[in-house]
Amino acid sequence: MAASSAGVCTACTIFRLSGRYWFSRTFSYNNNFSSRNVQTTTLHCQSQPQTKRKTDPRKWVGVVGLEIHAQIHSNAKLFSESGVHFAAPPNSLVSYFDASLPGTLPVLNRRCVEAAVMTSLALNCTINKKSLFDRKHYFYADLPAGYQITQQRLPIAVAGSLTYNLLVRQKWNQVVTKTVRIKQIQLEQDSGKSLHDDTRSQTLIDLNRAGVGLMEVVMEPDMCCGEEAAAAVRELQLILQALGTCQGNMAEGQLRVDANVSVHQPGEPLGVRTEVKNINSARFLARAIDYEIQRQTDVLESGGWILNETRSFDYKSGRTTPMRDKEGLQDYRFMPEPNLPPLIVYDNKTVPAHADPQQVVNIDQIRERLPELPNVRRSRLVEQYGILPEHSFTLVNEDGLMEYFVSVARETKAEPRKIIGWIIKDLLGLLKQHSLNVSQSPISPMSMAELLNLLEAGTVSSSAAKQVFQELWKGAGSSASQIVQKLDLGLLQDRSTLEQICRTVIDSHQEEVRAVRGWGIFHLPSKVE
Repeated sequence: MAASSAGVCTACTIFRLSGRYWFSRTFSYNNNFSSRNVQTTTLHCQSQPQTKRKTDPRKWVGVVGLEIHAQIHSNAKLFSESGVHFAAPPNSLVSYFDASLPGTLPVLNRRCVEAAVMTSLALNCTINKKSLFDRKHYFYADLPAGYQITQQRLPIAVAGSLTYNLLVRQKWNQVVTKTVRIKQIQLEQDSGKSLHDDTRSQTLIDLNRAGVGLMEVVMEPDMCCGEEAAAAVRELQLILQALGTCQGNMAEGQLRVDANVSVHQPGEPLGVRTEVKNINSARFLARAIDYEIQRQTDVLESGGWILNETRSFDYKSGRTTPMRDKEGLQDYRFMPEPNLPPLIVYDNKTVPAHADPQQVVNIDQIRERLPELPNVRRSRLVEQYGILPEHSFTLVNEDGLMEYFVSVARETKAEPRKIIGWIIKDLLGLLKQHSLNVSQSPISPMSMAELLNLLEAGTVSSSAAKQVFQELWKGAGSSASQIVQKLDLGLLQDRSTLEQICRTVIDSHQEEVRAVRGWGIFHLPSKVE
């Protein structure tokens, strides 16, 4: 990951923390690909002990870069026809190629290539019409081949950007727009899963995940705190879900994040980085990065130095712990993948005249299929419905909430801002309280629209509408109108009926009436006017 100078975050000045050096590794290759020679140069910045000095911790600036592994939403794996299903019985989705049996060869999944191209277009990347596959060698028990097929030399896309929005002090009316550069997007295989049984002192291997297609999105170190990184990951998650290229369920491992964290003082070289691996929650990502920045600050302030190492995050304790040392040279022995030719994608100008459409990937055709992206959705909601920008963020960021709002707005005469209040404050509040998503709401958009129409027509009061809402939440199967009639919550529209009720109340409380008249507060007329 290339290093860059870190900007100052206006939203999180409390995170101006520590750093010393930034570790970077640069790979250079022979451009003559026909020779298949790969030359690797590694620049390794050794950390040195420092003398203890008095400094102001607020002057330390965090530098954060991310490597995000997004599982491609596909029915088959990247190089085999094995299915992809979460929580399938162990080792039930493993082909001969996935198990790395001799003589098996990779066959590239076209769907995975199209997903990578679509994602790259959405992230403003430059698509390489020719990309290459490489072998990255390392030895894990859940990696049967002893290497991973990836794209080290020439990835499918480079030089993109992701624009995201950051809350200042957690206030939606103070939103800062930021952009993080994307270095590259590459296709690669996932590994299997090792299940450790401490009771029996054994490790079980499940190869169902081995060979599943991944898109690795490498972000430049343009962020400076956990809050920024979490916001960027959430925005990327929304984009992937809108595209349909990744379901983005972090709890199921469909989106995993490695965070590269260092600290430095402005004007000084970037610090030695540590890598926090395999974080599967945006909230945990923010906590891990902020802890790591604080830890590095404390080490440097006490006169120590930072080790270039891989660490893991324990969400229970909120701390990072060392996994393995990265100070020594890691030689993955990258080499060209001999069983895969260069990956060629086309546009309308370069596609062969008589090419089979099922055998080529056309960038321009994929561009035409791009759906409405989250930032465009937010702008459209503000423009079309006149809602506040902060409300558009809530509608778009909560899965299914925008569709719910649009359905209600289509069926009711209520003002959009009134609809927003009921959906965000009342409905979303209850959904969060019961850990439900929008699709699990017991109140359908039609029921919500009917309730708002009753309120808009003056059939019920605001307090009565709240009571009807609670009854709808219980899911008894009654409509809003039926609940109003059953509980007699409707407002009286007939004046004579209202006068009769008032006279009945007065006649049945004569002592209270005489007491009030005796106080001289007001004169009660003999007839209600």
